[in-house]
Amino acid sequence: MDLRLAVYQLASKYALDAQQSRQLQEAAGFQRAPARLAYWLPRGVAVLGAALLGMGLICWVAANWDTLGRTGRFALLQGMFVAACVGAFASPKARVPLLLLALLAIGGLFAYFGQTYQTGADPWQLFALWAALALPLCLVARSDVLWTPWMLVLATATALWMQAHAHHSWRIDASDLSIFISGWLAMLAACAFVSPLLARWTGAGHWALRLGLVLATILISGTAVSALFGSEVASPYWAGLGLLAIAAIVLATRQLFDGFCLSAVALGVNTLLVGGLARALFIGSGDGTGRLVMLGLFAAVLLALTVQGILWRTRQGAA
Repeated sequence: MDLRLAVYQLASKYALDAQQSRQLQEAAGFQRAPARLAYWLPRGVAVLGAALLGMGLICWVAANWDTLGRTGRFALLQGMFVAACVGAFASPKARVPLLLLALLAIGGLFAYFGQTYQTGADPWQLFALWAALALPLCLVARSDVLWTPWMLVLATATALWMQAHAHHSWRIDASDLSIFISGWLAMLAACAFVSPLLARWTGAGHWALRLGLVLATILISGTAVSALFGSEVASPYWAGLGLLAIAAIVLATRQLFDGFCLSAVALGVNTLLVGGLARALFIGSGDGTGRLVMLGLFAAVLLALTVQGILWRTRQGAA
């Protein structure tokens, strides 16, 4: 129950006057500042300011495309990157937001470079190079403020790489299985890199791992479900289902357990199981209503069992 609502209900139940209501609110802590507000507020504002400044820099260069020359635009983007790195070295307290600004400046610089020279490189190469050059910044910052956008950049590079190298860009084919598995393993390896197992060296927290696993689950389950629309159940479906099942087992262990991560991967497994059953049920002719009822019952029972299993594992971890 919400604490404020509970206080109002107590005041109404016992017919407290104004002074007694104020005393009750003071006892509940309504007049005190939230815990650690003085610690998190300036840091949150600094990170938000760095993110807005980095994105504003990219938009400002685009808006003044005709005003600034090629040299001026390059000098501005590179100068912002150098200034952010020097500032992070000189001021450790402002290191995280300044390195976030440097990470965004790298993306803006590569985007401008690709638009200016038209090198013919695939988009995934720019994102991969962005992730590679931003990796030292993340290791220095040791904060999810940088690891989280880094994971997003890497996931974009991986998805674009898979799309560029697949022989059938408009459908999922078993002949591209090695490409799909390579991309999936790259994302899962990045998740392992920011996991608690290496947190001593990376400094990564929970959010980078959670975002990475959510993106990896979307990438794997999306590809595997798309394979079901072929003439046969192609091997990418079974590979994706097996990989997500292994990831769920690993996340259920004591060292790597995280309720959010396990729930995301379990949802992907449920989606693939329901999708596989739907294809098996509707591949032929017959009573469509009965098949829909069977599919709905299977999805409901599977979801209930999954929730109960995650709750049981959560209680075991708390105990």
